[in-house]
Amino acid sequence: MDAASLRSAEPLRFDNAFVRELPGDPESGPRLRQVEGALWSAVAPTPVAAPRLLAHSREMAARLGLSEEAVASAGFARVFAGNVLLPGMQPFAANYGGHQFGHWAGQLGDGRAITLGESVNAAGERWELQLKGAGATPYSRSADGRAVLRSSIREFLCSEAMHHLGVPTTRALSLIGTGEAVVRDMFYDGHPRPEPGAIVCRVAPSFIRFGNFELPYSRGDIELLRRLVDFCIGRDFPHLRGKGEALYADWFGEVCERTAVTVAQWMRVGFVHGVMNTDNMSILGLTIDYGPYGWIDDYDPDWTPNTTDAGGRRYRFGWQPRIAHWNLSRLAQALSPLFPDAAALQGGLDRYAAAYAAADHDNIARKLGLAECREDDVGLMRELHGLLQSAEVDMTLFFRALADVDPLAPSLAHFAGAFYDDGKRAAARPAFDAWLSRYCVRLGDDPLDTAARRARMQAANPKYVLRNYLAQQAIDRAETGDHAGIAELLEVMRHPYDEQPGREAFAARRPEWARDRPGCSMLSCSS
Repeated sequence: MDAASLRSAEPLRFDNAFVRELPGDPESGPRLRQVEGALWSAVAPTPVAAPRLLAHSREMAARLGLSEEAVASAGFARVFAGNVLLPGMQPFAANYGGHQFGHWAGQLGDGRAITLGESVNAAGERWELQLKGAGATPYSRSADGRAVLRSSIREFLCSEAMHHLGVPTTRALSLIGTGEAVVRDMFYDGHPRPEPGAIVCRVAPSFIRFGNFELPYSRGDIELLRRLVDFCIGRDFPHLRGKGEALYADWFGEVCERTAVTVAQWMRVGFVHGVMNTDNMSILGLTIDYGPYGWIDDYDPDWTPNTTDAGGRRYRFGWQPRIAHWNLSRLAQALSPLFPDAAALQGGLDRYAAAYAAADHDNIARKLGLAECREDDVGLMRELHGLLQSAEVDMTLFFRALADVDPLAPSLAHFAGAFYDDGKRAAARPAFDAWLSRYCVRLGDDPLDTAARRARMQAANPKYVLRNYLAQQAIDRAETGDHAGIAELLEVMRHPYDEQPGREAFAARRPEWARDRPGCSMLSCSS
């Protein structure tokens, strides 16, 4: 099946509102430039030598109306590598700015992402199809716009893993090998080497970010800012009603609430984004831009997986809620010309704080198996977090095991597999025994019976998460030409809360060999 027959057999209907309704760059093509007065630049993907489908999400394909036969066709690989455009596609790179590591960075834009178009499925859902690694754009700066296989595998797997965990996220349709090498200096140590290239087709209702609003504000282009706000509300928040400042305030408040809910979900499952710059914050409150992310193994609120952030640890696990608030404050600043005073914007930030507190309380109740979270339960959870950190305990394994603790005879031996250091476990035993006793007393004062408590906890505490060492094992296999590990790991991550007999190895704590191995602990932004 070629690209033409893919189009006729599996119609994708495009309605490219972003390029139709918002001003674009009068110049097309990838020449590097500052783009003023425009929110996008027309640019075509750069064809690759030998596109080959390495993996895909069957759920996302079905959502778009694509059959498994269509996905398996050679035409699919060519289209979603950027070699062929289907009728209705209007490729572009978005123009935006952002605060990076707390500092204004000016114009950034889609440096290696090219949107093919906005597809509307049979259910009326709008899905923007975006190729990451598709070649140079006006915003590529000194880079080539390509992506390597290792980072592409990580983005593909994490997009889908987060979805199945119940965390708001952008999605991934496909992972295409390009048949070309990409030169990268993985550790920024002056030793670049060629690596296999790849392209991910990522999918979301919208890829608009906080930085899209920050750039026109920084340039004093208030009319462009207003046009973007009006467009975003009309296309991406059609349920909001009203006009003027009241509408803008409702919209900003909802953005704040969505952001709070998503970050709270990160904290529930132990996810660390790693690069919470404002250009990596979705206006829809989705998790976006999977770079040097990681999952907490041994609980450490001060851990970040990003080598670039190793010194300041700005984006450490425990700081994510406050960084999200800071980022929302930057968005509020960018929107301030649309408001006569700051009260409405402060109201939105207050909604963030309230929404995060509510979500955090809900997390505590669910992770501990309680019908509701009382104020004393917050202290109980904080004390547990302190014990997990000091004793070097695996967060995922501990909470999963907690669902099966015997309230009448709690024993730390039940959690032996969650400790990374036997000496620390022995030293911490009295404190853990005391905590478990208080916890079991609290369970006795809760209305949930044992079965309901266990079900509630298992639905909140995953057994399987995309630990960095698991992703690296799939990458190692793929770089030798064996891509089966990607599909195997994706299948496990499709059911993160289920027991999955025979797949227990994917739920094991981080092995000692992976503690400091590149790709298994900290990662760079190199892609």
